[in-house]
Amino acid sequence: MFNHVMVGSNDIERSKRFYDAVLGTLGVGEPMRNKADSGHTRLFYRHDGNTFCVSEPINDQAATFANGGTVAFKCHSPEQVREFHDVAVAQGGASIEDAPGPRNTNMGAVHLAYVRDPDGNKLCALYRPK
Repeated sequence: MFNHVMVGSNDIERSKRFYDAVLGTLGVGEPMRNKADSGHTRLFYRHDGNTFCVSEPINDQAATFANGGTVAFKCHSPEQVREFHDVAVAQGGASIEDAPGPRNTNMGAVHLAYVRDPDGNKLCALYRPK
């Protein structure tokens, strides 16, 4: 259904350091760096047929996060959920909501962690047992 997800950044190099480390916990490598025709820098992280992008806003306004928006990343174990969370916090992110761990949801049992990146974008690390 989706081709990519893009979030904005007010400091693209800070975002690169953050996402290189955090997405590295999921096995994601270096992003492709792109300069838009407008001159704005964008980072494209590609992994397993998915693309996550970070961009300087092309309208030259401040990047803001979506109220109610969350970008969720699929993890392969509860330990990977914890690592995603801990690396995010170590890289300047903020832990939010409940501590990382198991939750009973209307979708069944899952392991979750929620963080905000340095620009305030809400990220989720999610493991769903098979």
